[in-house]
Amino acid sequence: MGRLCLKFAVILGVLAMALLVSPALSLTCTSQKFSNKNDYPKCTDLPHLGAFLHWNFNASNSSLSMAFIAPPAKTGGWVAWAINPNSTGMAGSQALLAFKPNGGAVTIQTYDIKSYMFNMSGMNLSYPVWDLKAEESSSNITIYGKWKLPAKMEKLNQVWQVGPGITPNGYPIIHNTNPENLKATGTLNLVTAAATSPAPEPAAASGPSGSPAPGPGSAGSTPSPGSSGGNNGVSRNRDRAILSLCMPLFVILGSLIVF
Repeated sequence: MGRLCLKFAVILGVLAMALLVSPALSLTCTSQKFSNKNDYPKCTDLPHLGAFLHWNFNASNSSLSMAFIAPPAKTGGWVAWAINPNSTGMAGSQALLAFKPNGGAVTIQTYDIKSYMFNMSGMNLSYPVWDLKAEESSSNITIYGKWKLPAKMEKLNQVWQVGPGITPNGYPIIHNTNPENLKATGTLNLVTAAATSPAPEPAAASGPSGSPAPGPGSAGSTPSPGSSGGNNGVSRNRDRAILSLCMPLFVILGSLIVF
């Protein structure tokens, strides 16, 4: 009886802790707002560098609208989001990079990253891009953009990154090589996969004649030696006694959840 009350207490305690968790700890991309009026019905919390991606893919014309959010590595640093047509790393990617030069307004620049030396990279992307914009808010930089992708494209290699600053010549300083930076890559599925059907319910076991076999306690089953139908009443009385003893505990935990 005491063990059963303890189990109930543990379950209710876990529920109470879940409800008392700070809302800041449950923050996801779904709560983020934007200054423009574009609609991004899909979003994802990217797994590295505290970054988020919001997007809308129009399959009829293969256009991708996106908003990428990340904090720069340092004050005055840069953030970038890129598509890599042929690989999963930064080299070879088509990048949108945003930074805040000399304390001025946030600037956005395109890079065809041929190597990890930005001064050896071009600025003309292999994909048409338009409506480029960047802004800073709450220590984050947001990059907005629209991409024209190849027809029938359903997924792409995405790369994102943050860096510490800009050189006097205006080139981004290379990012850190920490695991968080090196793992900032993945696949973005543009088209939602079809929903899968739930697994069918298991069929009831059948007896020798093909009719369902009687289960324990059914009318057609034979009681085991020493059993009696009165045990059900004893069991119900015992359950009522346990619940009456545990009820004060439920009330206390319930008040914690409410307040």
